[in-house]
Amino acid sequence: MEVLYNLPALYLLAINIATFSAFGADKRRARRESWRIPEKTLFLLSLLGGSAGALLGMRIFHHKTRKWYFRFGIPLLLILQGAALCCFAAFAAGLFAPTTA
Repeated sequence: MEVLYNLPALYLLAINIATFSAFGADKRRARRESWRIPEKTLFLLSLLGGSAGALLGMRIFHHKTRKWYFRFGIPLLLILQGAALCCFAAFAAGLFAPTTA
């Protein structure tokens, strides 16, 4: 049963590592003028929960920082996902339990 409580955290860790790695790999491929990872894929990984990894990858690799939709879209996704995570944590903690009158 304890593993079930850790699944969301493990998922978020894995998707953020994958997204960070994808940004790094795409930057490396851009320098080598090799096959690139499509922007749709990078955004999809971010949308699936990897926005923190995407933002970190953008900062560390200096990748996709000129594109306005990455510069503003990824931080916006991070804010929305953070709010959703807070709501999920509050629900899991029982803060949204029905009250009896």
